Amino acid sequence: MTTENVKEIVKERYGHAALRVTLGDGNSCCGQDRSGLDGSCDPITSNLYDATQKGEVPDTAINTSLGCGNPTALAELQLGEVVLDLGSGGGIDVLLSARRVGPTGKAYGLDMTDEMLALAEENKLKSGLTNVEFLKGEIESIPLPDNSVDVIISNCVINLSGNKDRVLKEAFRVLKPGGRFAVSDIVMRGHLPEAIKKNMELWVGCVAGALSDDEYVAKLAGAGFEDVALEPTRIYSVGDARGFLSGRGLDVNTLVSEVEGKFISAFVRASKPATGCCAPGCCS
Repeated sequence: MTTENVKEIVKERYGHAALRVTLGDGNSCCGQDRSGLDGSCDPITSNLYDATQKGEVPDTAINTSLGCGNPTALAELQLGEVVLDLGSGGGIDVLLSARRVGPTGKAYGLDMTDEMLALAEENKLKSGLTNVEFLKGEIESIPLPDNSVDVIISNCVINLSGNKDRVLKEAFRVLKPGGRFAVSDIVMRGHLPEAIKKNMELWVGCVAGALSDDEYVAKLAGAGFEDVALEPTRIYSVGDARGFLSGRGLDVNTLVSEVEGKFISAFVRASKPATGCCAPGCCS
């Protein structure tokens, strides 16, 4: 499966998710294709935002949230900062960030899916926020200038990229010196069974594209980041694994024991050096 194939599958899947909410087909992102056999919500995407945060954004932003964490609650955003959300979807983390940074700050959302961008613009209008801008583009080629962003957030999107090294290098490029990388993502511990790795439905669900914790640290360091840290926020059990593996054409009973405790949601932190030289090889 090529990078372009992955990209097209992601566009199609997330475009359909946006349309379901726009057309009122179901009241959350936890529809039939994101539920376990017992009908319960996907343990990765459920229960990420508290009641206060939900009250700060339109319902249609909440209902298209397909993330694995809550980066706005962990990124320690400050008034006046410029924030960029990679893969912003319906805009929930952008809108929450915009409130955190206040009218003197700004929150950008970047997404490649037309349906999600249209929904995000609607949510922006409903919110009444004026310090928000949604951009069309790919996270491997961010349409912002060098050294223009204070904080980069993302919510279970970097795993969807077939070129994660490029994503991290672009994130480094647009961050200001001293800027912060603060994303929620799925991280893998140990070996991933090939049957899961090859399953594109799981890739789109942030599982099959997961980097190991060591790989994530190495790739961030290779892009030039320092002070890299991974903080587990949710560890998935056998019961959770059965939920997200069911209905995928896999031998669930065999695989479920192999993934016990191997997938975690993690808050991934790093920073761009505050002075002078940046990524390896950029200074002569």
